[in-house]
Amino acid sequence: MAVVEIACFNTLSARIAHEAGATRIELCDNADLGGTTPPVEWLTSIRNGIDVPINVMIRARGGSFVYTAQEFDTMKDSLNTFKSTGMVDGFVFGMLTTEHTVDVDRTTELVSLAAPLPCTFHRAFDELEDLHRGLEDVIRCGIKTILTSGGESNAVQGREVLAQLVKQAGDRIVIMPGGGVRSTNLGMLHQEIQASAYHSSALIQSDTVVNAEEVSRMRAILW
Repeated sequence: MAVVEIACFNTLSARIAHEAGATRIELCDNADLGGTTPPVEWLTSIRNGIDVPINVMIRARGGSFVYTAQEFDTMKDSLNTFKSTGMVDGFVFGMLTTEHTVDVDRTTELVSLAAPLPCTFHRAFDELEDLHRGLEDVIRCGIKTILTSGGESNAVQGREVLAQLVKQAGDRIVIMPGGGVRSTNLGMLHQEIQASAYHSSALIQSDTVVNAEEVSRMRAILW
């Protein structure tokens, strides 16, 4: 039974995803920017009604994954604020150097701040120069999960690399395919990749709210 993680860009989506059978929620803001840190009030308003893990994205802005010192301070403050609520189950972030390698020092620092909560390295991973080297760097930082499309624009195009990453990772870290994952391709992806978790926004066309039927279909495929 693989994890079905649903990216939720508003509180309504989080509630719908939970009711439809999501096994984990990724809470974030600004879908058009690829996700940024949500307001802490979103978490506090939905926590009592959701009994599956909620991971919160920590990202100061859209665009580049290379951050200034001030932006990094903002991300640390955000993480500490969410952690202090006692309502979050994990964090999602990703930081790169100007050379398109993992920013090991800053990533390790955020992992330490988040401890003992687990952390996911998000799709900044797909911008790395060398994904296989990057995998080892991310493991070294103490990250538990990598959200990735295999370096391509979506998981279908990156499925061969994703399968390679799953084998390379072994039981050291979870490789979670994401990017265009929907019920129409999930069965094929799971057959070829054999990952233990998959990530989807479960949005249909231009919708901004999670589609409950889509979540239910994906859960049925994996369960």
